[in-house]
Amino acid sequence: MSGSAQTGRDAEDAPRDLVLELDGVTKTYGHQPPVPALRGVSFAVERGELAAIVGPSGSGKSTLLHVVGTLERPSAGRVRIGGVDVAALDDRALSRLRAREIGFVFQQFFLAEHATVRENVADGLLYAGAPVAERFASADVALEQVGLSHRAGFRPGKLSGGERQRVAIARALVGRPAIVLADEPTGNLDSATGAAIMELLHELHAGGATILMITHDAALAEQLPRQLRVLDGRIVADTRRAAA
Repeated sequence: MSGSAQTGRDAEDAPRDLVLELDGVTKTYGHQPPVPALRGVSFAVERGELAAIVGPSGSGKSTLLHVVGTLERPSAGRVRIGGVDVAALDDRALSRLRAREIGFVFQQFFLAEHATVRENVADGLLYAGAPVAERFASADVALEQVGLSHRAGFRPGKLSGGERQRVAIARALVGRPAIVLADEPTGNLDSATGAAIMELLHELHAGGATILMITHDAALAEQLPRQLRVLDGRIVADTRRAAA
């Protein structure tokens, strides 16, 4: 067998480095009657992927975000983060896993107005138990990644909306999590600033970050290499955009 053919087969047989796995996940609220929000969702995200979960309001994508982010436990099925089955963890262990392996970026920023940019980013490591000096050193690295080193001493009230979102992204990245969950990261921004944030996400992805973006905007999702389309609590399509 030729070397090129062998190499191709070896690549196919190589184990996948999965950061996130969902297998038959359901989520039901209430009892009389029960309201299904997720209906047998299964997919996996490999390390280094940039993907979108996209769907209209009421499709189940917010519930999916909460389950993927371990903020809610599924009613049935399995969720694995970095190979760890979250169902096997008690609440304390689950909180540790969340602090170590998952970074969150929300539409509303959620920055502490009384704290500096550097302090806000460093707080992303607060629940990971890192010492103060390490938290601030890591914050400086994360702020450099998002192009805000020159704003480190500012408070959020002195920043533009785009800069505030960059701070939120730096806070999500500061602990080098396995995956970053970005919930409508451009939702509160004008189109030009939103485009700059999308460009930043692409740059971070090119640098090795694994990012899963949740959005209702199909045009925004189309900019990402992979789109998982959600409707009525199910994944109805899993597509990839052709490489440029």
